Amino acid sequence: MIINPLLRPHLTTLAATVTAPLVTRFAPSPTGYLHLGHVVNAIYVWGIARALNGRVLLRVEDHDRIRCRPEYEAALLEDLSWLGFEPDFGLEPLLRQSDTPFVYEKALAGLRATAHVYACECSRKDIGGERYDGRCRGRGLKVATGRGIRVQLGNDMEKFEDALLGRLFQLPAEQCGDLLVRDRDGHWTYQFAVTVDDLRQNVTLVIRGADLVSSTGRQILLARMLGRRNAPVFLHHPLIHDDLGEKLSKSAGDTGVRELRSSGLSAPEVIGIAAARVGLVDPGMPIHASEVSRLFEQRVLPGP
Repeated sequence: MIINPLLRPHLTTLAATVTAPLVTRFAPSPTGYLHLGHVVNAIYVWGIARALNGRVLLRVEDHDRIRCRPEYEAALLEDLSWLGFEPDFGLEPLLRQSDTPFVYEKALAGLRATAHVYACECSRKDIGGERYDGRCRGRGLKVATGRGIRVQLGNDMEKFEDALLGRLFQLPAEQCGDLLVRDRDGHWTYQFAVTVDDLRQNVTLVIRGADLVSSTGRQILLARMLGRRNAPVFLHHPLIHDDLGEKLSKSAGDTGVRELRSSGLSAPEVIGIAAARVGLVDPGMPIHASEVSRLFEQRVLPGP
């Protein structure tokens, strides 16, 4: 049975707030193998989309060209298929960020016309923390190899309603300072690439882990600067943590989908383990991918 209804959004309210049509996305990065944390995200993505007659987009977020590997991409697609999570679009042809650099160039050109965009030569060591203090903003540096590109953010407060966490308030300029959109190695950053993609792919509901809550305000602001009128609705779900209280990483072999498959577990058993680890169901309850929408209906599931 479902043991924590607070982990489920109220579907009627959620449906009323999402701009139609409902499109959400499953967007893994091929920098490692899938683990139970990804399965939790898939449960929320497919479960809510199916419960609300929405569509699921698959997007491979390979903006990090240093850490991404073709073998990881092949493995995540295989594991996703084995689990039974089938996207509605984005698989054939596969949507990869690395295949559309012109999209980000065009978006950056649009920002140049409406916002203060400038070159920055600071490294992470130079910054010394998450917030950038704008030290290169007035230097007039030219865009060149070894220099990043930043966009100046305004000082406005961003207010948004998270579908699980409720009303949140964020000050992006205080949290992160001027936003890095391309790094010193010439790679598009996560913050920029996902905001551009969610806009151009008409994603209206972003479902992701609670570790990304702090990114939301800056992405809403950036999307508005890029011309998006209505921000997507955001839902940040609970994370699975290890014994030390840290969120799972892709190197966590004991929770890797491949390792769990090799141990003889079935796909419904793996999905059930992930759902139980975040309190959606009691332990020991297998769940087929085709049934995850039932986890978000406003009633209690029967036992196995």
